[in-house]
Amino acid sequence: MSFESTRRWRSNAAFTAMFALTLLLLIMGLYTVSDHGLMELNPVSTEKKSINSTSKNNTFSATHRKLLIIGQEEKEKEKLANPNRIWSESCSLLDIVISQGATEPLPNGIPTYTVEIMNVCIAGCNISRIHVNCGWFSSARLINPHVFKRLHFDDCLVNDGKPLMYGRTLSFQYANTFRYPISVSSITC
Repeated sequence: MSFESTRRWRSNAAFTAMFALTLLLLIMGLYTVSDHGLMELNPVSTEKKSINSTSKNNTFSATHRKLLIIGQEEKEKEKLANPNRIWSESCSLLDIVISQGATEPLPNGIPTYTVEIMNVCIAGCNISRIHVNCGWFSSARLINPHVFKRLHFDDCLVNDGKPLMYGRTLSFQYANTFRYPISVSSITC
């Protein structure tokens, strides 16, 4: 092939690719806009039967999107964590706040993270037996086991199970190549 024919072939290939892409985008746009196209962008509609009604035909219709389907385990956690309370003598999972952030790495370059576990119970409750989801938590830096220790897979105990007093914060640092997602799994009020 000569230089001129190679150049013409590349030019034709580029033009054909651009034409095909433009045509594809145009077709997708037409189907998105039409009423019976491939992608309808209408909100999801759900209907709920009325519980208090004596007739069987009463329904309430609501237009919304439900992003997540809550499983049985999440429903149980939702019952424990009562976010609608204004003032209550009981505590919930929401009363323990866990935050973590990156800190200066170890001299050998392993990233280090600082974790803070706070008791923010507005009723002034002391929360004990704080268990958190922690995966296969491990650290290249030694952590006091009375502060934080892994019992089993995805089960770590905070403060050796002792109460974390109202308004107190417990903190520790761990070193690992990645950050562990840590979240509260159970507490005792």
